[in-house]
Amino acid sequence: MVLRGRPADRPEAGRMSAADQVRTWTFAPEAYDTPVASALRRTYYDDVASSYWGRPATTAEVDSGLTNDGVELLTPPTGQFLVARYGGEPVGCGGVLLLDEGRAELTRVFLLPEFRGKGGASALLGSLEDAARALGATRMVLNTRLDLVEARALYTRHGYAEIPAYCSGPYMEIWYGKDLVAAAAV
Repeated sequence: MVLRGRPADRPEAGRMSAADQVRTWTFAPEAYDTPVASALRRTYYDDVASSYWGRPATTAEVDSGLTNDGVELLTPPTGQFLVARYGGEPVGCGGVLLLDEGRAELTRVFLLPEFRGKGGASALLGSLEDAARALGATRMVLNTRLDLVEARALYTRHGYAEIPAYCSGPYMEIWYGKDLVAAAAV
């Protein structure tokens, strides 16, 4: 999927360099185990684990976190994994996982830090919502940590509202949900 509209037409364009304004964001399904997807998943886990622990995660900790993490479910018909590219360069990822009939979970949403603030996070979120709809979901849910302030702001800016916990785990502190049917009609 290509982000529609010229970068200069988006609010984030004021923060972009001239070179950034001619680049294009694309979001496409990719197998979770390709070299590109695997590298992005490692970087994602390293980023969130390091911020949680307040120190760089070790290679062993990243390996342990990725072991049996259920990423194989992010393939149709149970889910979808997307890679975000900026000017053709892989710079982010995200996934959706069907939890039950009509409900999908947003997971592993990530952009490399140097590519944040260029309009990609909003576009990636929209592409993941489209992927969830294509899988039959009518509602998206997610869980995150309270310290991930920027991620929480992204979700609420795009219509996600706090909901009761639908799952539990050591890194789950707040839960959000959004009706995808109503969002698509806007």
